[in-house]
Amino acid sequence: MPVPEESVNFETSENLIIEGDNLEVLKLLQKSYHGKIKMIYIDPPYNTGNEFIYPDKFREGLEDYLRYSGQVDGDGIKLSTNTETDGRFHSKWLNMMYPRLFLARNLLADDGVIFISIDEIEFAKLRLMCDEIFGEENHIADFVWQNKKGGGNDAKYVAVEHEYIVMYAKNEVSLHHLFEPYKPEYLQRYKEQDEKGKFYWDTFKRKSGKQYYPITCPDGTVLQYEEYGNPISWLRSEERFKSDVEQGEIRFIKTENGWSVQFKQRLPQGKKPRSIFLEESMLTDKGTTSSGSEQILKMFEQNIFPNPKPVELIKHLIGFTTQGDEYVMDFFAGSGTTGQAVLEMNQETGSKRKFIMVQLPEPTGDPSYPYITDIMKERIRRSLKKGQGSSEGVRVFKLSSSNFKVWDLNVNKKKRLEEHLRLFTDNIISGRTNIDLLYEVILKSGLSLAIKIEEVQKAGNIIYLVEQGALIICLESKVTRGLFESILQYRPGQVVCLDSAFEGNDNLKTNVKLQMEVHGVVFRTI
Repeated sequence: MPVPEESVNFETSENLIIEGDNLEVLKLLQKSYHGKIKMIYIDPPYNTGNEFIYPDKFREGLEDYLRYSGQVDGDGIKLSTNTETDGRFHSKWLNMMYPRLFLARNLLADDGVIFISIDEIEFAKLRLMCDEIFGEENHIADFVWQNKKGGGNDAKYVAVEHEYIVMYAKNEVSLHHLFEPYKPEYLQRYKEQDEKGKFYWDTFKRKSGKQYYPITCPDGTVLQYEEYGNPISWLRSEERFKSDVEQGEIRFIKTENGWSVQFKQRLPQGKKPRSIFLEESMLTDKGTTSSGSEQILKMFEQNIFPNPKPVELIKHLIGFTTQGDEYVMDFFAGSGTTGQAVLEMNQETGSKRKFIMVQLPEPTGDPSYPYITDIMKERIRRSLKKGQGSSEGVRVFKLSSSNFKVWDLNVNKKKRLEEHLRLFTDNIISGRTNIDLLYEVILKSGLSLAIKIEEVQKAGNIIYLVEQGALIICLESKVTRGLFESILQYRPGQVVCLDSAFEGNDNLKTNVKLQMEVHGVVFRTI
């Protein structure tokens, strides 16, 4: 259900917030977003032994499970003193995660990747499950992230200061090369540019090495030995040097100390990501859990969300896996860190990445923000304002039941059947608007929730042109032949209208269907 009043630039934005159970949302997105997501990042609830708020239904009862898993005997007597750390403790978490990851894989592009944050409790189990869903060959890396610093003296044995981020590809064969983006200060030295890219002039001479050969300068001077009579070592082989000279990659500069041989040091494509997120690496300032909390505190001036991931961490993952205009998804979106990370990346680099964030409306106990989704929506709105002049926005949707009545399969008595048929003369649920119907039809047609829609008037009726008229939707309660003749002027691929709009006029419906078929238009009613 669209919620324009909670959105920003609803008509134009391609960013999505969907409020609802992520399992149901992932099911509904299968057709529209199949193979379209470049990167998924999720930070699911860790298995602390508490009950999960996600309302999945498990077929087996606890007593049945304990019995056949050998944790209780036939009389219900426990055979293990540590049942909470065995069997079902892991099984419930894995049962919650498995269908979500299975559906998520369908949404990934062929060169797409997924990152999953996890701690040591379920790390090994998660790896085994992902090997089954994504394929062991598509496991790319397990990143180790230092999520806290200091303290830990109250730990039982060892102070754990890290978490894991497990990375899998949809198809490792299709995955492009991964490189970390360069920081601005690193790029400053690459001031020159030619048709091949950016570079700077660097000395060809090296203090150590085994590339010994004479080089003749423009005035005939031969460079072969340094001032102490030792042979000069060059950066590259003699064969490569001659090739570089021919290609203009080498220059000779006359200095006070004689000739200097220089070559074009070209900007590398990037640096390979490192598997350990430490301060000494290029992952400096990628943050800890406490820095994530500080970001929330600074934005809201109160601690309203526990242990959020830092924005810098997600920005780093986005930076070396996406190219600039793809979809990034987070279906355990929490406070909206991933959405803020995408917006900041766009604002800093001029890219056009889009996000899809899904979150269950979990109660917070805070009257200012009653649900986690309220925090997320406000965080994104504030991030958009921070962008100053950004044309971006976000479309907010809420998971709900279908706008159309569901037929009761248990109707078997004649009286009840007659009543049911009367109810279905109008099959739309009371209180639903045309906009609500419109987006359900779009979703069921396999089109994006962020698709462009134009509302126009034809023959006294309102019609919706979706994707510049490729799909035309009419939700009027009464239709005429003239309306459909006007619709055909757009040369649509398919046309959808309400079945109830033809009530009492079966001839019109039959004629319209034939007319559409003649013009090669797919026509259907709902």
